[in-house]
Amino acid sequence: MKHHLPNDFPDYLECEKHWVYCCLIAAAGWFGAYTYLLRGGVFCNAQTANIVLLSMALGRGDWKGAAYLLVPITAYFAGAFCSEYLGKTVKRLHFLRWDTMLIGGEIVTVVLLGCLPGSVPHQITQITLNFLCSMQFNTFRQSEGIPAATTFVTNHIRQVGANLAKYVRHRDAASAALVRTHGSMILCFFLGGVASAIGCRLFSYRSLWGAAVILLAVFVKLVYADLSYEKNLLERVPHGH
Repeated sequence: MKHHLPNDFPDYLECEKHWVYCCLIAAAGWFGAYTYLLRGGVFCNAQTANIVLLSMALGRGDWKGAAYLLVPITAYFAGAFCSEYLGKTVKRLHFLRWDTMLIGGEIVTVVLLGCLPGSVPHQITQITLNFLCSMQFNTFRQSEGIPAATTFVTNHIRQVGANLAKYVRHRDAASAALVRTHGSMILCFFLGGVASAIGCRLFSYRSLWGAAVILLAVFVKLVYADLSYEKNLLERVPHGH
């Protein structure tokens, strides 16, 4: 039996669909709020803020603080390396896409991290989530052909501003579409952070499981795609790679 992509979206794999990116960035917003509020006051989903904090610590001569901040930064670096290496290697399995396996691994890891009590050193959660966020960022690169980050919103904010200006000047549909795409990513990241903050207040360290629920919805759909209508497309490389 020959398998086809859905007729309404023939050009992109399921792992490139915009709804997947919205879910992933919502989970990243959840991670960022979680680590900042409950696990040491650092950000796990991007490293710009941590680099700034590192530079300030070095400028003050706070060597211990600087060493502490090197932990999440190094983990993020390692995640990028591993995702790039593994993404090319697991294609030989011919069963599930790397993108799908990564989300499955994220779910298991997040559930385990949510089980850890507050007495466990924060660095364990920091290192692990920084590693996962880096792998996710490096793996999911384009939402239906549009370059999009799934772990932070800096570029999304820039894109909304720039394309809104283009739309106001030219009233073109392409700019309006980009505003909607990047704007929805910002909104989902924001909502993920809000939900995480509420969860942290109500459920403390177990609140991290909320992000696992979001990821589970993505994982189930990607597994179904890999085993059915995209079964013959496992070798296709997503846009941006």
